[in-house]
Amino acid sequence: MEILKAVILLGIMGLIFGAVLAFAAQKFAVEVDEREAKILEVLPGANCGGCGYPGCGGVAAAIVKGEAPVNACPVGGAAVAAKVGEIMGVAAETGEKQVAHVMCKGTCSSAANKYEYQGITDCRAAVALIGGPKSCSFGCLGLGTCVSVCAFGALSIVDGVAVVDEDKCVLCGKCIDTCPKGLIQKKPAKQEVVVECSSKDKGKDVKDKCSAGCIGCKKCEKSCPVGAITVENNLATIDYSKCVGCKVCADVCPKKVIKADLSDRRKVSIDESKCIGCTACARTCPFGAIEGEKKQPHKVDLEKCKGCHLCMKKCKKDAIKLVDSKEESKLAN
Repeated sequence: MEILKAVILLGIMGLIFGAVLAFAAQKFAVEVDEREAKILEVLPGANCGGCGYPGCGGVAAAIVKGEAPVNACPVGGAAVAAKVGEIMGVAAETGEKQVAHVMCKGTCSSAANKYEYQGITDCRAAVALIGGPKSCSFGCLGLGTCVSVCAFGALSIVDGVAVVDEDKCVLCGKCIDTCPKGLIQKKPAKQEVVVECSSKDKGKDVKDKCSAGCIGCKKCEKSCPVGAITVENNLATIDYSKCVGCKVCADVCPKKVIKADLSDRRKVSIDESKCIGCTACARTCPFGAIEGEKKQPHKVDLEKCKGCHLCMKKCKKDAIKLVDSKEESKLAN
């Protein structure tokens, strides 16, 4: 009998507590905007934190509250931004795609070491020991800490230096935050001209430590026709808002620190049947590669042309076209 009373008492208490909880749930319920759930459905679900919020749920809530833009997700890119913008009823502004890049090319063969490191395979641990084993205090240690934090497999260690696979990189920013030397920076994905060095040492010191380092000679700065590259603190830096991709800086760099594929430089030619001789292209060309009299068809001097394509952007008659290597040979002859 006593057991039955206890069971009945527990049952009554359960009903009371259940009623109280049901009342509290209704009374203190927090309304969730249905747009938040819809946004969460279109987000990639990587939960990488690259947006600066605690996972996809965090950024979805922030977008609905107006605390984050509709293109806040770096992984989803323009496609996801457009879907989120549709849910929020606003236009998604999608800027130029950015990727991470390791500003160092001090490989095992080019960079000297000051001691043999036998500690934990972690750059953060190695740098605590008098800056790491590399003689250059700005050099990549190549122990792969950035590789371990990348959730997209976009990083690998090649010959002692971290390398980014730009096709896989979504610029979540984890590698940038993790690198203890701050060597990983973002750059426009389409921009292939990069100064692959971070050393601020003087030229002689750089030569003693690394055969692939920037020596601050300023040849690149002096040769740039648009003032896009400057040397400060013994290191060349490119202003991508000015750079036109002519690759002249890479041509003149004595240490080949500036990365640029010179083999794919495409020059231009002018269709004389379309050219009206407005001289806009000639006035625009920073290399003096276009010749011709006013109101007469112009011609391109292929030896001077560096493939910056500024003339193409100026021509209103669509008279300037790109030429491949075969066409270039024919025109040159």
